[in-house]
Amino acid sequence: MAEAAQHLSGTGPATLIGVQGTVLEALPEGALWWEGERLLAVADLHLEKGSSFARRGQMLPPYDTVETLSRLALLIRRFNPATVVALGDSFHDDGGAGRMTPRDRAALVDLQRGRNWIWIAGNHDPKAPAGLDGDCLDMLTLGSIRFRHEPSATPSDGEIAGHLHPAARVAGRGKSVRRPCFVGDGTRLVLPAFGAYAGGLNVLDRAFAGLFARPFRAFVLGKDRVYAVARTVLRHG
Repeated sequence: MAEAAQHLSGTGPATLIGVQGTVLEALPEGALWWEGERLLAVADLHLEKGSSFARRGQMLPPYDTVETLSRLALLIRRFNPATVVALGDSFHDDGGAGRMTPRDRAALVDLQRGRNWIWIAGNHDPKAPAGLDGDCLDMLTLGSIRFRHEPSATPSDGEIAGHLHPAARVAGRGKSVRRPCFVGDGTRLVLPAFGAYAGGLNVLDRAFAGLFARPFRAFVLGKDRVYAVARTVLRHG
């Protein structure tokens, strides 16, 4: 976060976020950890985005899937979750699972082994990925928490979603940094995109307007920690 980070309100090595009374840990890798449920949530993996673009003649380095799965594997080894929830757009299109290389498919199957795996349906991948284990749901409810892909259009207590790829530009000492972030107001939360080729949408964009009943905070991803940032230091762009 460099110089601009000096103007952020650092929350320490473990950044805890409350959602409707449930305490969750925001991880600097962009995932969410729920200790009480041993649940790891990630949003917008967009696996096989590179191969999807290649089919349309736009060539991207074909390494997004292996990079995304490698990052996810590190978290799974660290936390050993009982459940993994992928919050939609796990594949960039419905044919993405079929385009995986044998090596990448084997890596994903290995990550799934011995745990519950929930595929939340996304707008890019509304159907269960072909040939892969796991349950495909429109929404998962656990207690007061509801996991879904696209945020509801109006404030919705207990909702955890993805889809919008939130990012924040943070100003300080005449400079600014732009990083993916979580964004929430204590009653609902939107996760950053986890995929290697996923972009980001500034949280001050009008797409976020009306989502939160109370002033929101951005929880900005740093190298080794997550920074809780007040709206007053956020900038457009």
